[in-house]
Amino acid sequence: MAAVSRWPENVVVFLYAVFFFHTFSSAQRDPGYTFMHQATTAPIVSYYDYIIVGGGTAGCPLAATLSQNSSVLLLERGGSPYGNTNITDLAAFGVALSDLSPTSPAQRFVSEDGVVSARARVLGGGSCLNAGFYSRAGHDYVRLAGWDARLVNESYQWVEKVVAFQPQMKQWQSAVRDGLVEAGIRPYNGFTYDHMYGTKVGGTIFDQNGHRHTAADLLQYANPSGLTVLLHAPVHQILFNNQEGSKPKAHGVIFMDANGLSHRAYLNRGPNNEVIVSSGALGSPQLLMFSGIGPKEQLDAHNIPVLLDQPLVGLGMSDNPMNAVFVPSPQPVEVSLIEVVGITHNGTYIEAASGENFASGTRTRDYGMFSPRIGQLSTLPPKQRTQEAIDKAVEDMQALPQSAFLGGFILEKIMGPVSTGHLELTSRSPNDNPLVTFNYFKEPEDLQRCVDGMKIIENVIESNSFSSFRFHYLSIVTLLNMTASSPINLLPKHANASRSLEQFCKDTVMTIWHFHGGCVVGRVVDHDYKVMGIDSLRVIDGSTFRNSPGTNPQASVMMLGRYMGVKMLRQRST
Repeated sequence: MAAVSRWPENVVVFLYAVFFFHTFSSAQRDPGYTFMHQATTAPIVSYYDYIIVGGGTAGCPLAATLSQNSSVLLLERGGSPYGNTNITDLAAFGVALSDLSPTSPAQRFVSEDGVVSARARVLGGGSCLNAGFYSRAGHDYVRLAGWDARLVNESYQWVEKVVAFQPQMKQWQSAVRDGLVEAGIRPYNGFTYDHMYGTKVGGTIFDQNGHRHTAADLLQYANPSGLTVLLHAPVHQILFNNQEGSKPKAHGVIFMDANGLSHRAYLNRGPNNEVIVSSGALGSPQLLMFSGIGPKEQLDAHNIPVLLDQPLVGLGMSDNPMNAVFVPSPQPVEVSLIEVVGITHNGTYIEAASGENFASGTRTRDYGMFSPRIGQLSTLPPKQRTQEAIDKAVEDMQALPQSAFLGGFILEKIMGPVSTGHLELTSRSPNDNPLVTFNYFKEPEDLQRCVDGMKIIENVIESNSFSSFRFHYLSIVTLLNMTASSPINLLPKHANASRSLEQFCKDTVMTIWHFHGGCVVGRVVDHDYKVMGIDSLRVIDGSTFRNSPGTNPQASVMMLGRYMGVKMLRQRST
């Protein structure tokens, strides 16, 4: 302290101000939303103009927008992301995804294909758990979706003012970027949020201090007097007025609090008041079925009265398959998540992540977004990835020397995909996972795209730009065999045949958490996201997507919440 006291007073004040700013302005700080409460404090019966089910990536910007001149209730089945460093800190990525407790912000599920995944259970949704990459949808996607391009652009900008940043590119990510350009993924488009063919540096929702900014931060736009957010408030059923001779009309919901007490929230009387489901690709079709909208045979099997026999609810479930190659490095690399992407003309995207992660508050080594702790176990084919196998992989990982964690993963994922599956109920509880089948690589086009992507990865690894981050005596076949180390996955020596890469794609497939579908536009909802055959009910989230937008969907899901909120406000004022 004696040294500090000799500094000029204005310098001391400046340093104190810097400390204060960094301590209290980070994403870890609870913003003190006066409208956010535990559901246990809610009245048994309440009334609002809009009821939004799901405080996720779409629900938060939608609620903030609608609150400007209406009363809005936002119901989130999870808790708050604020104060949880496993959510906010980049260095702790994966810790929340590996938490299997009932209060975890990530709820693990295993698809019927055998791939381990997770769905969000926290205010802010998947933006609280993902690898942070921020990239817009392409112009063709916007056009085919029938969106107003000008409002789309304005909505993206509204989101980006709060949650999007330019990443601080370091050596390993820069080498991947330059390797992509050298491998022919051109032109180089520099830093941009836009979806453009070639190689680019995209945005990130992690700021320069490594703190995550999520869709929950968009609630700072809300009118506090117009919004109520209730946490730990799973919705069990949508309520309808069902008069003979007219379409059923949504007029409320039933939700439970943490003490198991049932609450009812109803819509105020008015022609534009609505219930909006924003519960994600698993939660939205699940809630429609709970409420009697879905395939009759499924509803009958769970003794759910049929309000509308709609066999397309739960269909069109898709997940962009991801395959990756681990590239050990002879020198240390930075800890990084997705910062660069190669957007190819053959329908495959190339990205990368690097460095040794540590669980928050420990020195437990981890591979970050490719860790077996979170179920990303490519060393066994999907059907063999049991919990016992995952536990064994985690144990084996801790016995590895530190040198085994030097390096990173270069991944490919496919556009679309063409292959789709379906969702089925397992119970009548929103806290239970439904059964989901994605049918990875069922369509040959998807498998060929994976093979093409793996060949591009090979060219990146062998590029001059990437040469300082690879051991030259390790061939691409050796790297593939290291990534898929189970004996049944081993590729033949010197084999680059497509057949071998096809098997590698099938055996090492993982998720990148971009699942979508189940309430697809044109099948379950119309182009205004209104549930067809039902009044005063919409679905606004990724479950409505036929294909995943851009390279990574979170930017477009947040944009969609804002976009539809603005459109609904305009409709309300006419």
